[in-house]
Amino acid sequence: MATTSPSFESRADGAARSNPAMVALVVFLFFAWGFVTNLNDPLIAKFKGLFSLDYAEAMLTQFAFFLGYLIFSIPAGILLSRTGYIRTIVTGLVLMAVGYLLFAPAAMAGLYWGFLIALFVTAAGITILQVAANPYIAVLGPQSTASARLTLAQAFNSLATTIGPFVGALYLLRGGVAAPKAANAASLQAARIAETKDLLGLFLGIAGVLIFFAVLFWLLRKTREPSTASSDTPLSARVLKKKRLMLGVVAIFLYVGAEVSIGSGMTNYLMQDSVLGLRAAGIGQWVSGMIGGGPYNVAQVAGAMVSVYWGLAMVGRFLGSFVLSKVVPGRVVVFNGLGAILLCLLSAATMGLPAAVAVMFVGLMNSIMFPTIFTIALEDLGEETANGSALLCTAIVGGAVVPVIYGAVADRIGLGHALIVPALCYIYIAAYGWLAARGLGQMKAA
Repeated sequence: MATTSPSFESRADGAARSNPAMVALVVFLFFAWGFVTNLNDPLIAKFKGLFSLDYAEAMLTQFAFFLGYLIFSIPAGILLSRTGYIRTIVTGLVLMAVGYLLFAPAAMAGLYWGFLIALFVTAAGITILQVAANPYIAVLGPQSTASARLTLAQAFNSLATTIGPFVGALYLLRGGVAAPKAANAASLQAARIAETKDLLGLFLGIAGVLIFFAVLFWLLRKTREPSTASSDTPLSARVLKKKRLMLGVVAIFLYVGAEVSIGSGMTNYLMQDSVLGLRAAGIGQWVSGMIGGGPYNVAQVAGAMVSVYWGLAMVGRFLGSFVLSKVVPGRVVVFNGLGAILLCLLSAATMGLPAAVAVMFVGLMNSIMFPTIFTIALEDLGEETANGSALLCTAIVGGAVVPVIYGAVADRIGLGHALIVPALCYIYIAAYGWLAARGLGQMKAA
């Protein structure tokens, strides 16, 4: 296959510009990891019933997945600084594919921990992609519009996160989420293996697509790109003294933890009689009558409605790419953080449709948080941008820690009241936005 190397032109602000083909390929990466990450939401509901787990145990799905960010982000930053953007991207795509191929032996054995290992390897690949792709988008244009550009790329990520739960709910939850009925341990294990094998087609198909794009990026490996060389490592004293960056690391940790907690528990939350319950069954019958197929069970309907949560984030990111070109980014973070707090508390305090609508609209408030916090934290890092990106991606491990806390709280006081956990996370996020908007001395890069 013939390829054309993109050309880069110098600009007054030191940025570089790629051709549209390279930009489109990088945007695909945002789409790819968004799609596969949010397949975890219906998987959690499926695994909870299939393996008879409580909420804290079910959230180990996210723990195994997001733990990869803690372990692999720093090595990914070092890899990026030594090999460049494209070769780092190829490494990430290959690891993602390997992770999904590992779903096959996990399904054949019917073991929960086997799926956790496969998700951990998949997360290693996604971590490497994020460490490379986030700063790559940021440097493909003027710094003054970096927030808007990254937010636009994240909008396509949100398109994937919207599609992922919908596809996953219809495909992965078509057998419901109830525990298999079996007379003894042997027949129970056989039933689990039969159900997990039924999930394989989707994951093996994803692996094939990832391998295709890994080959495509490998063919483009000689493309000219901005330098990623650095004399420091992400954990060097010089990098760790960047106060704006380090406060941003905490903000990313809490944001991802809050977002993932809500999305992970939403299928089970909406299925509750106190929220949608029988209404979900009625919606399934109505959809079946309108478009055919089905009948769609309560789990499928509730799981598909998680797409509304992520879809609102998509809408917000498209709108945010415009708003952020006009409004100081920190002020937007403050507004959205306060909105998320109010919606979490409203959902926790109500029942029925108001509770469901409130929790789904948290997605709209989430929309601009990750890309905006990311670019605020990376501002003025210069040659340390790759190392800063690695630290920020390490903070995505919040998606491993906070959901387990949320699950443990939910086991004691219920999924609705447990929304106090993400609400507390959003308080810090709003404070970070306020500090950034104020431009306080301690927020300036050292």
